[in-house]
Amino acid sequence: MTQLAVKNDVFQAIADPTRRHVLQLLASSDKPISLISENFSISRTAVVKHLKILEQAELVSAQKKGREKIYTLHAEKLKEIEDWLQYFDLFWDNKLAQLQSIFEE
Repeated sequence: MTQLAVKNDVFQAIADPTRRHVLQLLASSDKPISLISENFSISRTAVVKHLKILEQAELVSAQKKGREKIYTLHAEKLKEIEDWLQYFDLFWDNKLAQLQSIFEE
């Protein structure tokens, strides 16, 4: 996988619990970095690094308003994960159907 591909990888971006929490915070509304940072015991600089990873994966975007950056969630990028998980839904549906047929015999 190329360096660019890793930076844009949605799976890599959501692998960290802090970044998943950031996405949950942004799900309710756009927020400035100051409000996002209040929810973590890590430094604002560390939160900015997490936001940068989410931006590279195109899960969030930032728009400068005055002295603050306002972050917006792009949840449609999570569709890639949903699509991947659907495969496993089918896998388990098939396994459960096989198990049911064994019990019915």
